[in-house]
Amino acid sequence: MSRGLEIGLHLNPNLPDENFVAGALGNLVAYRLQEERGETLQWQVLRVVGTGPHHYRLILRHPQRTLDLGLSGDVKRMLESISEMSPPQLREALKAAEEHGLKPVALRTVEETADLWSDNFWQYFY
Repeated sequence: MSRGLEIGLHLNPNLPDENFVAGALGNLVAYRLQEERGETLQWQVLRVVGTGPHHYRLILRHPQRTLDLGLSGDVKRMLESISEMSPPQLREALKAAEEHGLKPVALRTVEETADLWSDNFWQYFY
């Protein structure tokens, strides 16, 4: 999958079953956006581990267009509405979406690569 739009999913620390919550958020945002737009979208939900504490990302793209100017704003709006749900509400919404055709993507764990350019030398140019 090409890179697409990358959205950080920032969850509360100590959230029980955070892998489920991250996966449900990512899948519901992408699926509802796909339904709202009447277009096919592709997405992945990632658990990123490595250089610091783990975090989550939603990677979303339109398969026919590299540039989609409205996608970022639509994702933000959809994520804000869905992120207000409690974990039980997310379970219900995910189940309902699956009954209407959502085929959720599995949460993938990936290694974050170290940023080799982040040293103090570059700060002197700003």
